[in-house]
Parts: sequence; C-alpha cells; structure tokens
Amino acid sequence: MIENLQALYMLGQNITYDALPQTPANEALIKRILSLVFIATGAIAVMMVVIGGLKYASSQGDPQNISKAKNTILYAIVGLVVSIFSLTIVSFTIGRVA
Repeated sequence: MIENLQALYMLGQNITYDALPQTPANEALIKRILSLVFIATGAIAVMMVVIGGLKYASSQGDPQNISKAKNTILYAIVGLVVSIFSLTIVSFTIGRVA
C-alpha cells in the first residue's frame, strides 16, 4: 500500500502544468458568470413555481397532490432565496478583495 502511494506521488512529481490555460480570473469575468448563473437559477425557479401551480390546479382536492404542489412551490422559492443570498455574499466578497 505504501509503495503504491509512493509511486503515485512520484508520478505526480513528473507532471508539467505548461499545457494548462493561463487565463486570469478578473472581476468582470466572475461577475458575468455569476449573473448568468443567477439568471438561469431565476428562470428555473419561475418554471418550478409555474409547475407547482399547475399541479395545485390539477390536484382536484386530493390532499396528497396539494401537499406535493405546495412543496414544489416552497422549494422553488427557498432555492431562489438561497441563490440570491449566495450572489450577495460572493459579490460582497469580490468587492472586498478587488
């Protein structure tokens, strides 16, 4: 086992990283990526709220289906709130670092 780990370590020492792209991550690129992720998250959350509403409308009074529809809407809204908080935290951090 130790011999395998030592061989793996020696193999890792011979790797060169010259082929990796050397693109710096600047503030504008990170903000653009975050805005795209936030737009996608918002679109998915809206779609899930609509799907939950359609489930609720088509539940025909069945308590189990109503509960599933309400949970779909609730989880979509919670996911949207979490994504807003994460966007705020990352933007604040980038503002402090940059």
